[in-house]
Amino acid sequence: MAPRKIIIDTDPGQDDAVAILLALACPEELDVLGIVAVAGNVPLPLTQKNARIVCELAGRRDVPVYAGCDAPMARKLITAEHVHGKTGLDGPVMEDPTLPLQDQHGVDFIIDTLRREPSGSVTLCPLGPLTNIATVFTRAPDVIKRVKEIVLMGGAYFEVGNITPAAEFNIYVDPEAADIVFRSGVPLTVMPLDVTHKALTTKARIAAFREMSSRVGTMVAAWTDFFERFDMEKYGSEGAPLHDPCVIAYLLEPHLFSGRFINVTIETRSELTLGMTVADWWRITDRPKNCLFIGDILADKFYSLLSDRLARL
Repeated sequence: MAPRKIIIDTDPGQDDAVAILLALACPEELDVLGIVAVAGNVPLPLTQKNARIVCELAGRRDVPVYAGCDAPMARKLITAEHVHGKTGLDGPVMEDPTLPLQDQHGVDFIIDTLRREPSGSVTLCPLGPLTNIATVFTRAPDVIKRVKEIVLMGGAYFEVGNITPAAEFNIYVDPEAADIVFRSGVPLTVMPLDVTHKALTTKARIAAFREMSSRVGTMVAAWTDFFERFDMEKYGSEGAPLHDPCVIAYLLEPHLFSGRFINVTIETRSELTLGMTVADWWRITDRPKNCLFIGDILADKFYSLLSDRLARL
């Protein structure tokens, strides 16, 4: 079977970096057509740089990296250096990349790719704010029907919010963009905090990365060591969630996840609950179902998958 064609849209971020590495480690199953950076965890100059760093770490200089949108559609950019550090990849010392950034704007790359590839053959994998994807859909509505599926990390229901009491970071940064994507009609699979917070790092799980005795394993262990300190202090947990790798793991082994096909609506007007993913988990309303909202994960098997695949790099 031919590998699944994907475009990764991302704002690296240590957990984004692990997700990208996982995808790049599986060329027989995933054909990464390109990586598009967006402003989110840190500003765009850093997210596009970080994406190139990760490609070089994986030994995949063949994967083109593009810069997308540098600000949300209708708001000032909010970033998360308090979580990811000033570079977005704080922890280990990283050399500047030599892999060139593509000249084409990332939004144009996505549009051109969706028009060029057979309809229904490309999956979009957003790991950050949905600014680029919504801009694509606004600028070129003809490509919406050509998308096979969107598998994204964002939102929450039972876990509520991690940047405000009501909102998850990726959705909160650009709620207008999220609203466009969730209303688009494209098949959606959503990895909310409800599932990612069930996939926590542990000393043993981080040790498994370090014991690979490879540069990738060492870097992933160092990133998770740095990244987990924030969530451990915030939640009082023994580890931190690796949010974004859940998206790629779902593409590789969807049986590790379970959820419900429900309606999710994005709050864009309330100051109190801006960016909230109002998930009709109990199917109380008659609003049309628009996404598979994942609620559970086989965490041990998820980490086994990570360790197994990353060891290939």
